[in-house]
Amino acid sequence: MVQSNPFLTAIRDGKPQIGLWVSLGDPLTTEVVAGAGYDWLLLDMEHGAGELADVQAQLQVIKGYDSTAIVRPDWTDPAKIKRLMDMGAPGLLFPMVQNAEEAAAAVAATRYPPKGVRGYGGTTRATGFGRDKCYTPTVDDQTAVLVQVESLHALENVEAIATTEGVDGVFFGPADIAADMGYLGQAMHDEVWAKILPAAMRLISKQIPVGPLVRDVSFARRLLRAGFPFVACGSDAGLLAHAADTLLEDVKAP
Repeated sequence: MVQSNPFLTAIRDGKPQIGLWVSLGDPLTTEVVAGAGYDWLLLDMEHGAGELADVQAQLQVIKGYDSTAIVRPDWTDPAKIKRLMDMGAPGLLFPMVQNAEEAAAAVAATRYPPKGVRGYGGTTRATGFGRDKCYTPTVDDQTAVLVQVESLHALENVEAIATTEGVDGVFFGPADIAADMGYLGQAMHDEVWAKILPAAMRLISKQIPVGPLVRDVSFARRLLRAGFPFVACGSDAGLLAHAADTLLEDVKAP
């Protein structure tokens, strides 16, 4: 049987899940951060360095830890989604979803016919190479399908997107919303969050899980206290760059 998805169970119950972006695409780096104990790790194929083979190795690494792997493909490409599902990805985060129709297409890419368009492969990693006879009836309920709202147009459609059948949660992208508002590179701008927070709180009031990526620790804690079920608070590349810069500055200091 498909393993129970602890991330999905937690966000459905409203229990906070703290995550980390994994963008370097390297299994060894993934193993380093997996040992920290984050609730979820986002394997980024949109802006990260990883390709399909890298993601498969990362999924194998993370399975040995308590974190849940969520994969962000670079687009809602049914062929690529099929391969990620066959690898056994416990969850997917679909970028730049603009309306309910695109949200439904994302869900359909994860579902076998007649519910969707996913092609069937019987001896994949996800099925235990054909050994798991309970995979097909249980996979839908144990795969997290998250969609990204990251434009002003998507914000206008956010409730229709969020209530699309099969969508488990909505991820707000402050960096792209900021760019759409004319604040490129200013993801924490007050006017950006004045757009995001009311939309997010409306969804939370309807018990729809929401989350963002914010690198400001105090703000991340504020969102968790406000009832955001899942929040990512940094990235492997960002942590490495910051630590490298800080160490050099400290050594050079008088």
